[in-house]
Amino acid sequence: MDSLFDSAAEEAHRGQEPLAVRMRPRSLEEVIGQRHLLGPGTPLRRLVEAEAPMSLFLWGPPGTGKTTLAYVVAGVTRRRFVEVSAVSAGVKEVRAAIEQARRELGMSGRQTVLFVDEVHRFNKAQQDALLPAVENRWVTFIGATTENPFFSVISPLLSRSLLLTLEPLSDDDVHAVLERAVADPRGLDGKVRLAPEAAGHLVRLAGGDARRALTYLEAAALIADGEITVEVVERAVDKAAVRYDRQGDQHYDVVSAFIKSMRGSDADAALHYLARMIEAGEDPRFIARRIVIFASEDVGMADPTCLQTAVAAAQAVEFIGLPEGRLNLAQAVIHCALAPKSNAVITAVDAAAADVRRGDIGQVPGHLRDAHYPGAAGLGHGKGYKYPHDFDHGLVRQDHLPEPLRGRRYYRPTRHGAEAGFADRWARIRAFLRGGQAD
Repeated sequence: MDSLFDSAAEEAHRGQEPLAVRMRPRSLEEVIGQRHLLGPGTPLRRLVEAEAPMSLFLWGPPGTGKTTLAYVVAGVTRRRFVEVSAVSAGVKEVRAAIEQARRELGMSGRQTVLFVDEVHRFNKAQQDALLPAVENRWVTFIGATTENPFFSVISPLLSRSLLLTLEPLSDDDVHAVLERAVADPRGLDGKVRLAPEAAGHLVRLAGGDARRALTYLEAAALIADGEITVEVVERAVDKAAVRYDRQGDQHYDVVSAFIKSMRGSDADAALHYLARMIEAGEDPRFIARRIVIFASEDVGMADPTCLQTAVAAAQAVEFIGLPEGRLNLAQAVIHCALAPKSNAVITAVDAAAADVRRGDIGQVPGHLRDAHYPGAAGLGHGKGYKYPHDFDHGLVRQDHLPEPLRGRRYYRPTRHGAEAGFADRWARIRAFLRGGQAD
């Protein structure tokens, strides 16, 4: 049982805690965001309501509520809360925490929530030390990680635990967090007013991270004279507000300039607009999608590796998020900007689509039709088809386009970069397929 001195010390410290700690939810109903985990009938809610021993992994970006959920689980189920940081704790500290939990369970029957922050930093020996406690349910184990646990957590521990994936908070969620902190007695208690423009700026700066939003809000409140404005936030956070409306003209103007700078091979300008979008809180997945499109639309076969870089950057952003993901985006932007340019890919597919829309399609040649189903042979499907692999160089003369489109040409490669080589090869192949006729 805690002493009166412990309670007094805790009460004295409570007023000195950071705003993000003071505003930590005390029940599942107070948690903002993560509705997919907290709705009626969800596994987490059922486990909490049943007050059953459990083992959880909470996987998600920073500031999405992993520590908060661990505290709420402990509070709602009236369990001791013991936090261990994987950054500083070793096997000795883990075993000591487990042993204390066992003694508490044996003496008073009170269960313990053992929360391990950044559990992906534990090595195999440290994770092995957790197994007996998890298997025997001496503790309710909750591990928080920002990295994919399938790569960073040992299989025996993962298989004995429920994995819950947390999502980045939406702008509305972060806005709700700020409004509550301004008004709540635990927070700023209405002593300052948060201007709408300043709230929007804080939301953009937060990037889906509630803890960051509250940290910036607290810093701004310290120097505000009754009202937190954009200028106050800029002074407190030392970060200028980027005038950028994700739903308005600025969004489209900056994105347009971004694409045109890459198309114009100006890497410096392209990086400037990339930085403007990132700093304004643009969804990095949107930026990545634009780069992937550009790699085929404006570079294409002039540098086929550009698409590989763009796709890799998009996957990296999805995997690690911001701020580190900006490096992957920047690499892809530089590659796209400096690559030789060709719009032959989009020109080719647009020309083919134009013919189809006009009705210039014709019938699929009989020898190219599917001949695998019963009765197809009787219809003449596949008859006369020549299998290219049976011929020298994998090439054989036969018609592939429908009759009305024979000789139609869509792909017209440039002489830029690697596409020059593809242009030479395509010219030789077309000449062979058309029996030596010139285009």
